[in-house]
Amino acid sequence: MNDWQRKSPLDWETYVNKLVKVVAVEKHEYEGWVLTVDPVSATIVLATFPENEKGSISFIMGHAIQEVEILREGDSDMKQRLARISAPEERQAYSQEELEKRRKALKSWLETNHIPVGEQGEQGRTLSVAGVLTIEPPYGPEQCSSANEIILSRVQDLLQGYLGQQR
Repeated sequence: MNDWQRKSPLDWETYVNKLVKVVAVEKHEYEGWVLTVDPVSATIVLATFPENEKGSISFIMGHAIQEVEILREGDSDMKQRLARISAPEERQAYSQEELEKRRKALKSWLETNHIPVGEQGEQGRTLSVAGVLTIEPPYGPEQCSSANEIILSRVQDLLQGYLGQQR
């Protein structure tokens, strides 16, 4: 076990949101912003933001880490940028009228394509497909739920195509 692996989670937390240089086995060097450190494996997760490119994420396994040097503290803008990487996208807020319009349009489209659909739940807000899959507001692929993974995947693909046509 190396020095990095012997550190405690509280020690590793001091590296989060900081620009670091990591020296790993065979003198490999990595530079990036620390997103997190896995408390079990001591693996460090680095984010880099090359100019004119999307950011990338690297994982350096804890057992391979020989040295970690803090190069710079993260400012509030960088902390927000790093938080957005791991935070889910903010949901778009829909009014009741918009949700009702989306539900009716999706139900109509499913019926037009001969997919058995009904309504259930409070005020019929949940769509039920063939009695084995439900679609909750705001009626996107992420809101589909089913114990049958094959049906779930196929309906999600259909919904993705449907939503692509709507745009």
